[in-house]
Amino acid sequence: MIKGLMMTPPVVGRISIGRVVERNGKRLPEKDDEFTITTQVQSRNGWMLHPMDGILRRELDDRQLMTTGVEVKELPHLPEEFSASAQAPATLRSKLAKRATDARKAQTTASGSVEIDSANVHEEAPSKAAAVRAKLRSIPVRVLFNDPALNLRANYTLFDRATARPICVGDGQTCKRMTAKGIESMPCEGPDLCALAIEGGCKPFGRFHVRIDHPDCQADALSTFVLRTTGINSMRTLLTRMQYLQAVSGGLLAYLPLEIRLRAKSTAMSRRTPIYYVDIGIRDGISLDTAIGQAMDAAENSKKTGHNQDALENAARTGYALGLFEELSAEAAEIVQEFYPSSSDAVIGSEPSRRMRQEVRHG
Repeated sequence: MIKGLMMTPPVVGRISIGRVVERNGKRLPEKDDEFTITTQVQSRNGWMLHPMDGILRRELDDRQLMTTGVEVKELPHLPEEFSASAQAPATLRSKLAKRATDARKAQTTASGSVEIDSANVHEEAPSKAAAVRAKLRSIPVRVLFNDPALNLRANYTLFDRATARPICVGDGQTCKRMTAKGIESMPCEGPDLCALAIEGGCKPFGRFHVRIDHPDCQADALSTFVLRTTGINSMRTLLTRMQYLQAVSGGLLAYLPLEIRLRAKSTAMSRRTPIYYVDIGIRDGISLDTAIGQAMDAAENSKKTGHNQDALENAARTGYALGLFEELSAEAAEIVQEFYPSSSDAVIGSEPSRRMRQEVRHG
């Protein structure tokens, strides 16, 4: 086996609450108010949607139609009353009509056979309205492990924005840092006290692995969808909820019917702007007692079939301990682009970035 090659849960798709947009020639992250499920294939227009994204949204549309009687659908064309000509001033319409009349006269003079209906001349309106789609703010899931720390991997992480290489990974007590001598273990002071972290933009970075629990999901039982986040609210909420659910279920977290939800809150620092974070809990419509009963039955049936959950979790711990950095170089470049963008005071090639690399080279 290759040394330093970390084994992580197999990933077949991504769950995100944001996207990368291009502004002024730069690709910058932009937060969203819903989940988006994508594949691991990226095109020129961004990540390609996973089939489960459309399946779950259609179910939301059907549920809304059943409860409210209102169908959510895409308009093929703009209604006439919303067209540009209907909202244009009378003077503009008259000018357009006069322009059409003049064109008709000129063409009639030239060919004597062209007819133009000036009453139907109007400014060109968009042919299609923007698609109206349901907001995907909850996803039915199950986790792969009973140990919350295996489902959610969270560390303080520092990337070099110029090379997209990870430099330092720590947990607030100890860290592993790439230096001129190789990888060295050092005390971790956290992103607020460490000089290298302050200049380089170190921040919490988490990877949350889940299985989408849906009959139409074609992924096998050991494949996951990964939700990457640098939001401390999401990481703290997810870890706390999983710890509580693990305790109350007697350690049967992997067997509980769960659901991730997108929640919002405002703080003084957000200036009343909603901050969206990820939460996890028992699936909607199922009580806690019922969910625990289902988990106990599922665990018992799993043992009868020969499924060894403890061995699976030991294998995961061993795989995580094999290496330092979870992402390969190509994945690291995507992470830097999405979660560690260059800002006006810390752009690629700027003085902080150069000083950071010098400090790493000199240890």
